[in-house]
Amino acid sequence: MADNLASPIKAFYTGKNVFITGATGFVGVTIVEKLLRDIPEIGTIYLLMRPKKGKTVAQRLEDIRKNSVFDKFKELKIDEKRFDKIVPIEGDVGQEHLGISETERQVLIDNVHVVFHSAATLDFFQSLKETTNINLLGTRRVVELCKQLSKLEAIVHVSSAYVNSYITEVEEKLYPSPDDPEKVIHLAETLSDEALKELEPKLLKDHPNTYTFTKHLAEHEVANVASRFPCGIVRPSMITAAWKQPTPGWTISKNGPQGFFMGASRGILRRLPLDPTIIMDYIPVDVVVNAIIATGYYVNALKVKNAGKPAELQIFHLTSSTYKPFRFEFLINKINAFLHEYPLVSAVWYPNLKLVKSLFLFRLGAILFHFIPGFFLDLVTKLSGGRPILIRLHKSVWNSLNTLEKFIFTEWHYDSKHTLALSKQLDPRDRETFFIDIGDLAWDDYFLNTIMGVRQYLSKESPKTLSAARKKDKILLALHVALQLAFYYGIWKLAIFAFGLSNAKAALILPVAYFLFGLI
Repeated sequence: MADNLASPIKAFYTGKNVFITGATGFVGVTIVEKLLRDIPEIGTIYLLMRPKKGKTVAQRLEDIRKNSVFDKFKELKIDEKRFDKIVPIEGDVGQEHLGISETERQVLIDNVHVVFHSAATLDFFQSLKETTNINLLGTRRVVELCKQLSKLEAIVHVSSAYVNSYITEVEEKLYPSPDDPEKVIHLAETLSDEALKELEPKLLKDHPNTYTFTKHLAEHEVANVASRFPCGIVRPSMITAAWKQPTPGWTISKNGPQGFFMGASRGILRRLPLDPTIIMDYIPVDVVVNAIIATGYYVNALKVKNAGKPAELQIFHLTSSTYKPFRFEFLINKINAFLHEYPLVSAVWYPNLKLVKSLFLFRLGAILFHFIPGFFLDLVTKLSGGRPILIRLHKSVWNSLNTLEKFIFTEWHYDSKHTLALSKQLDPRDRETFFIDIGDLAWDDYFLNTIMGVRQYLSKESPKTLSAARKKDKILLALHVALQLAFYYGIWKLAIFAFGLSNAKAALILPVAYFLFGLI
């Protein structure tokens, strides 16, 4: 029985059984951690999982238990028996009937109360055939399962703010379907990848890639059943490191700022194609997870309030652009300072990240600051028996720039009135435990914590190594300054010998050279 003193959200989930897709991903594993930590009386948490990279479902479940997201459990001395609430369900959203056996499917039909669907392929470069199967058909398969669940009380679909990226002022509403899903599915199932590739411009229209196109179509799969049971859609923007929980700065995702902080902290990434004056829409993963959990509670509460009839589809933007906007121009100098406050022992050069406003200037800078140093570092790595990867990584970034240009240099404004209204409607206890209002978020502190989190959780460097890393950072600074002096000394000498200039006149070239190189 639910504790009479429990907050409404905790009371709702007490004894409830939850089914989660995408549970091994950044958002999914954080949902599991939050449910186990803050709702100890929750029922069974069923995780849809598939064997991967030679590991069985049981082995992958053990990997989840060892995930750094659960480090807080040790600090809080939470009994490991709480993990027994997790039950893996072998399956795959990319397979018919989710690839679930009849026996396990019946278990879900008889027991599941709430469904969180977060599985998706996030690859912007994935073929239309694959994204249709995972994002569109995968959602349809989850919805078909939901129709069979005898105890279903809520379904929450994790979409993306970018499903409507063809417009820049986006509201929390369902926009018209970009195409007939049956036609898209038929084409994806009958045509080859090559034939689909030729049709893509006509099919996608204003959508920048197959990801946003199929995720948009997937929203309509959920909307189609909104009259049958309580449904909610959450649309996060770029999901970033944790703001508060489980630990400030915690992350396992290399997407977005975490990825380029990781590269910059090693001294490998020195230039980034990004306009510092435009709003970048970031949202912390713990806010996203809290909103998902709160939405499950809220859509069911609306049904109860509506005499057992589901309310209209609820859509929430988990975004920052119109409420707590962030621009890199306010922070870029501090970010470099943060990188030196928490440097890496594994750094190969002195970190110095610079933002470049155009792809043309970035490409020039990439040749000088990425490819040339990368070639020599890869050579040293190969000679020492290691696996050279820098040139391959830089080529991958180079080749993806045209596709990513829209996301790099476009400013979107996402209305989040529904989300803020939801926060205000929550019980004060739930507002504190399942916080979704980012009004108090301080971007300076947040990104400092993110850089610390990237250091510990992505670069795998213990806080105990910080002293040694700071000593190395000073050595790299000296080498960096020495190399710069040698470089400009070389330009000065070249001007003397190539143009026959006097020492004084040749020196006048140095400020010009410094300015030009400063552009890239």
